[in-house]
Amino acid sequence: MIPPEFEYYRPKDISGALSVLTEHGDEARVLAGGHSLIPMMKLRMADVPHLIDLQDIAELKGIAISGDRVTIGAMTTQHELINSEALHAAAPIMREAALQIADPQVRYMGTIGGNVANGDPGNDMPGLMQCLDAEFTLVGTEGTRTVAARDFYEAAYMTARHDEEILTQISFAVTEAGYAYEKQKRKIGDYATAACAVLITKAGGKVATASIAMTNLSDVPVFSQAANAALVGTPCDKAAVKAAVAAALEDIDPTEDNRGPVEFKKHVAGIIISRAIERAWSRA
Repeated sequence: MIPPEFEYYRPKDISGALSVLTEHGDEARVLAGGHSLIPMMKLRMADVPHLIDLQDIAELKGIAISGDRVTIGAMTTQHELINSEALHAAAPIMREAALQIADPQVRYMGTIGGNVANGDPGNDMPGLMQCLDAEFTLVGTEGTRTVAARDFYEAAYMTARHDEEILTQISFAVTEAGYAYEKQKRKIGDYATAACAVLITKAGGKVATASIAMTNLSDVPVFSQAANAALVGTPCDKAAVKAAVAAALEDIDPTEDNRGPVEFKKHVAGIIISRAIERAWSRA
């Protein structure tokens, strides 16, 4: 289908984008890679009279690593994440996860900012950002503020970002933890039936720290403090992994859809979480 008529803007800087947002309020939307918004417009599920394309805003692009901090511009593509050797050295889980997003055509255009900003529970990056304890920078007409990824998601497609704000960058600490991103999906290009990001550090043969977050198993990404606690201080043996999986499954709330009934999703989630923990431990 063809979307309804709309006005198209392509500003060169953030202030230009904000001025359009301010002028048109909730009738304006920003466009990153377009993989979520454009299909909704074509299906007449979203009416956007004023569309603001962020592609020409250079300050929203790029990957910077300074000291122990990684900063990624919101308009950086998944392809760029995959091909950055500096990012791979600083946080190798980013490449592992990005390679499992959709297909190469999508990854060439899809951006990290678009993936985290729209609150789609099926997107891979929100859960990963919670696992990494990332922070999102939001810029609006009233100034700049930072929101933790673990506080950003409120419900499906509802986030802490205000309508007049633009997500400009994502930042998180460099990590040397053992890592894994496991994902089960029906076919290439599909959203996950279940996915899990895990970071584990080791000290004295035991788990020193653990960070576990899950994707598409609730209406928001799920960061499981209980699963983390079940692992810390253990040798990450079968009993500890089983306890962590059980704790994680208590935190999820999947719904039945074309990827399967609730019990099937919980079964798949248990396998995926277990695999992710075991592989992260093997790399710690």
